[in-house]
Amino acid sequence: MSASVSRSHDTEHAQAVVRLIITPIAISYMLWVYHESIIDREVAWLISCLGFLFCMGSVLLWLDIRRRPGNRPVRRILTLLSDFSCITFTMASGGAAMLPVYGILLWVTVGYGLRYGSRYLLVATVMGVGSLVITASTSSYWQSQPFLIMTLLITTVMVPGYMHALLKRSQLAAEAERAANLAKSRFLAQASHDLRQPIHSISLFTACLRDGNLYPEQQRLVDNIDKSLHSVSRLFRTILDMYSLDSGRVTPAFETVALHSLLQHLVQQNTEAARWAGVSIRVHCAPLYVRADAGLLTTMLQNLLSNALKYAPGRPLLIGVRRRGEGVTIELYDKGLGIAEGNLDSIFEEFFRVRQAKGKDVEGMGLGLAIVKRLGLLMDLTIRVRSQESRGTLVAIDGLVCRPAPVVPRQAAVQRAVLPPMLDGLRVCLIEDDHNVLLATATLLQKWGCEVETHASIPRSNNPFDLVITDFDLGTEASGADCISYVRQLSGRNIPAIIVTGHDVRRVQDAVNDESVPVLPKPVLPAELRSLLVAFKLERQVS
Repeated sequence: MSASVSRSHDTEHAQAVVRLIITPIAISYMLWVYHESIIDREVAWLISCLGFLFCMGSVLLWLDIRRRPGNRPVRRILTLLSDFSCITFTMASGGAAMLPVYGILLWVTVGYGLRYGSRYLLVATVMGVGSLVITASTSSYWQSQPFLIMTLLITTVMVPGYMHALLKRSQLAAEAERAANLAKSRFLAQASHDLRQPIHSISLFTACLRDGNLYPEQQRLVDNIDKSLHSVSRLFRTILDMYSLDSGRVTPAFETVALHSLLQHLVQQNTEAARWAGVSIRVHCAPLYVRADAGLLTTMLQNLLSNALKYAPGRPLLIGVRRRGEGVTIELYDKGLGIAEGNLDSIFEEFFRVRQAKGKDVEGMGLGLAIVKRLGLLMDLTIRVRSQESRGTLVAIDGLVCRPAPVVPRQAAVQRAVLPPMLDGLRVCLIEDDHNVLLATATLLQKWGCEVETHASIPRSNNPFDLVITDFDLGTEASGADCISYVRQLSGRNIPAIIVTGHDVRRVQDAVNDESVPVLPKPVLPAELRSLLVAFKLERQVS
């Protein structure tokens, strides 16, 4: 069901439910008026019969909306006619005692406009005025109250008119907001790509320097560059993560995840950051498998780990996993300065940062835990925090569910048993339209022993390649997916490929639509790229 149909169904369904609530109240009021001898028995009998018939019709309407949701104008017009017909008959027959029913008439008139828009508001207003005219022309009481009739007619016209003006303003404001969000989306998408490029190339050049024979002082300078680059990269990714969540573009893709492997990979990715912070990380996790989105869960843990490195430098960090029945909890415990009890309720707010008295200011924007909380809500996980000042902080992710271990093919088990070979002789077709990124990547691959042929767009040569590494966005001529398809067509075989992108990874994955092609976000960690190349070469040798 589309989003528009779902919203329409909710609106009509809500109106039908309100009608079922108001009708018995109106009938009860009429019975009370009869009990107090304010109206005649015959009038009470007629209005009661009409009320019960209207109530049965409301039930049938509710069932029809449940069975056939969506925008159905004929059904709405019939509902309008039945609503105003019953209101008109009740007010005309009941005289002064049924004057409060005018409140329902006004509610129905305005309600149609608020639920369905200005056109329905106009139709309901015309029918409301017609209802008052018919009532005034058939009821002796109403005919004796000309000023009352005039007041109600003016109210019936002016209130919907004012609502129409508010609806138009609201519509214009909504359109302006959509335009602003679209402009923001385009700006952030372009900024994401343009800012990732230099960060990516700097990280690759730094990896090239690290592999050289450096003096201790030079090694220290490279470490400082890496540390600064890591900080910029984390801040940049935090902003983009928050924007993706705000725009509603993040949807969990649940799968069976090897939790121990995920945690080990997380620690490996943060080895340098932990060394800079002077933190030793221990992981206690049995070989468990859980149902989760691996990428979103990794982002949650990465933000929690980054917080521990920032706020508890020089102290040990323990990452443990507890299993209670089918439930699994991941806990991160540091021995830092802790969080004051008065701040525990605020740490998940956006831009909130814990500041210790006379403590050193730490980098960051105060968005990490806000992102953790939002991602947890997307995956039905809860975040629990327990902290004592001067003793440390425990942050736990609850709600993960155990899954049985997937069956590993025999060939894959053999691959894992073989030691990773070197990358010497691996023939790589490298495609990148940014000169600095192309040079940095090629230099790093050559240092690893690869034979690299570089191209800025679709390669025209038919040289034999073992692997294609390409950027996704290569200008107007072609995309990375086009290049992969072209190289495979030239060679006549399904050459393995890797796509590196500065755009949203999920969007690129949807565009490529090939699960065999991994998509890496810029800036790519050199260690991650190298392990992937080793896996490709190992797979080629085994097969």
